[in-house]
Amino acid sequence: MEESDQTLAARSRLGDRGAFEQLIRRTGRLVFARLYVDTGNPHEAEDLTQETFLVACRNIHRLDDPAAFRGWILSIAHTVHLDAIKKKSRKKRGSPGSFEDAADPAPGPSDHAEQTEQRQKVLIALRELPEDYQRPLSLRYLAGSDYDTISRQLGLTNGSLRGLLHRGLEMLRERMKT
Repeated sequence: MEESDQTLAARSRLGDRGAFEQLIRRTGRLVFARLYVDTGNPHEAEDLTQETFLVACRNIHRLDDPAAFRGWILSIAHTVHLDAIKKKSRKKRGSPGSFEDAADPAPGPSDHAEQTEQRQKVLIALRELPEDYQRPLSLRYLAGSDYDTISRQLGLTNGSLRGLLHRGLEMLRERMKT
């Protein structure tokens, strides 16, 4: 029988590394999807996901309620994202013409630019949706999770998940028309 997140989180608080690794496997896509929606960049989202789990590992002993692990890890992801934004703004202000600025690739062919523009429009429209629709859509279409995984991650029945995905896609299509 599979252990609950609450049990794994409680064991993690006591120093059980294997339990924490299981939590990472279970919540990795959820955290990545949330950060991808926030950043719009899959590489940055991967980096921030790793940073989120490092921070969580160092602070798991501070988790007061093991049942709230998913909310706790998502709040860490949010904080890590905000810290990355602050760090970027300090770098841009502090060092004009830095190596990072010079390393930006030149714009690619027009079809690549169109794809990037379309992807940004979808992400903006996705960010405008209520959170109840953002998470399932992000997990399904950005992180590539299957229905069972999403249902477990978000604590939804299969029928509820399908309804949220359907209504969320309809809302997303409407926002994309404008």
